[in-house]
Amino acid sequence: MALIKVIMKTSGDPVKRMPVTIQFDDTGRPDFETATDRSGSVEIKDTLGSGRVMVNGSSHYQGNLDNEILVELWSLTGGSSGVSTGAPQGIGGGSIAYPSMQIDYVMVDGKKIETCSEGYIVNPDQWSEAFSEALADKEGLKLTDEHWEVIRYLREFYSDKHVQCSVRDMIKHFRKVWGKERGNNKYLHEIFMRGGPQKQGNRLAGLLRTKGEH
Repeated sequence: MALIKVIMKTSGDPVKRMPVTIQFDDTGRPDFETATDRSGSVEIKDTLGSGRVMVNGSSHYQGNLDNEILVELWSLTGGSSGVSTGAPQGIGGGSIAYPSMQIDYVMVDGKKIETCSEGYIVNPDQWSEAFSEALADKEGLKLTDEHWEVIRYLREFYSDKHVQCSVRDMIKHFRKVWGKERGNNKYLHEIFMRGGPQKQGNRLAGLLRTKGEH
């Protein structure tokens, strides 16, 4: 059984009559297409296994489908996306907007990648290591092996847990990996000078701005 709930991230309001498609990992099983009900939910009583949840054409979840899945939307618009192209499992793709967002761009291999005015990527599926390099250059940061360790850890953490990593969890992890001298809040903020590891780190990792961050 699966219960998919679609809500607006900023208000928590349910999103009614929103198209939902389930693409099963079992390639012999056809896609299941439906729409949310008045409570913003889709309830399926069959055993589904694993696969991808598409909401209004955008990928918002990939993994075990036989549980409760919460999809939070920044806007009611969406576009085509694919988790495999850059976003860790669980990161929504498509046209994900921030409230009152002003669009900016980062040039990556001659292509404009949309960000908000603060540098957070708009379409997480467009993330690549080249994006991190380009954004870091724009922010005046030269990426080192340490930066890449943090960026990859943030993406892996989100992929596994479907929530963004807290600074406390970062410190706990990197204290084990780097030792007390570098695995601490002060050092992480020194190497991510524009907002620390949770803000600048998340921007470089192609993760969305956390709710209530600003």
